[in-house]
Amino acid sequence: MSETRPDTLDPLIDAEEDLAPAPPVAAARRTLRAHPALVMTGIVLASLNMRAALAGVSPLMGEIGDHFHLAAAASSLVTTIPLIFMGLGSIVAPKLARRWGTEAVLCGALLLLGGGILLRVAPPVVALFAGCALVGTAIALLNVLMPGLVKRDFPDRAASMTALYSTTLILGATGSAALSVPLEDALGGWRGSLASWALLAAVAAVAWVPQAVIARRGTRHGRAAATPVQPARSGPKLTRSPIAWQVTLMMGTQSLVAYVCIAWMPTVFTDHGMSKSEAGMVYAFYTLVQMAGSFVVPMAAGRLRDQRALGAGVVVLMAAGVTGLLTAPVEGAWVWATLMGVAQGGLLGLALTLMVLRTRDAHTASRLSGMAQTWGYLLASVGPFAIGAVHQATDSWTLPIALLLVACAALLLLAMGAGRDRKI
Repeated sequence: MSETRPDTLDPLIDAEEDLAPAPPVAAARRTLRAHPALVMTGIVLASLNMRAALAGVSPLMGEIGDHFHLAAAASSLVTTIPLIFMGLGSIVAPKLARRWGTEAVLCGALLLLGGGILLRVAPPVVALFAGCALVGTAIALLNVLMPGLVKRDFPDRAASMTALYSTTLILGATGSAALSVPLEDALGGWRGSLASWALLAAVAAVAWVPQAVIARRGTRHGRAAATPVQPARSGPKLTRSPIAWQVTLMMGTQSLVAYVCIAWMPTVFTDHGMSKSEAGMVYAFYTLVQMAGSFVVPMAAGRLRDQRALGAGVVVLMAAGVTGLLTAPVEGAWVWATLMGVAQGGLLGLALTLMVLRTRDAHTASRLSGMAQTWGYLLASVGPFAIGAVHQATDSWTLPIALLLVACAALLLLAMGAGRDRKI
């Protein structure tokens, strides 16, 4: 049942309002739009950067911790801090886009990402954590604005462009994970390996400069005839909807598992006797096979009215991989990486798909996406630190990995709720 928007402040609704430019401005932007090939190139290059700066840290976590004499819990902050700022940055991204234009903010985000990457390798340990905050903020801007850009500039090919964008995102993470150790050997240490990804961010930023200029020119031309933005339509209050919270918590819990793996999976392997280079390759393979799940599961979900059985199947696949990681981490490493990778990609794809399937219109879907992304990343930020703290306290990976099975149980319950054929 729809409710009129309350007078109290709701940053998620306010953020959504900021996504829509005045009609004459939008028309001017379409008139002065960059060539589609240039836009597509910018999307691909930006997508390559959206996980590379995070995935490349995981295989080097041991060296970073040893260099700064960090305990396991403190080392996990290298992954936790970006997640916190990915959640917080999701709130301000639309406001920045409304003020400066989507293209300009994307270009600025890539420059901010490159600066954060370089700051992470500066000598003092405070620079490491400050750089992580900048990296998380930059990725948040890319996360929030990229889907809207795809829908705006490629309305007739939104599905295929979204597939390209999400696949490229995973490829960036895979390449970063696979190359981090070889780059460490080639460049003389972990600092050179991490810093090298600033070059990729700089190349992507250069690709967005002409697009930002064109978009700002269109905005100036359209501003004289601009009319006030229409007030937001009324809609259901998401914080009172069980389905909205089930989708949000499902997004957050699957992200929690994903970022625990980003932070600690290679360390689990090396602590059980695997070489650092092989651990990096297993982790890279884990990220690569996520593409299979992220493609197949959403396609299947869209053909079903009720997604509970599909969600349960994907969660069981994840639980099987986590159980293997708990019982025989090195002996079956490639098998566990396959099961967990396919399941992780499937859970992400299912969570994103449910944001559309569980809502009645694009307006509500956009609000649910903002709610799920903001609170989801904040929830996920607890995972790497908590797992690191438990590992430090027990000096073992048994309990930390067992806690991932608890997360799988929670995911099963959430999938049973969010997968029902209900609308918000």
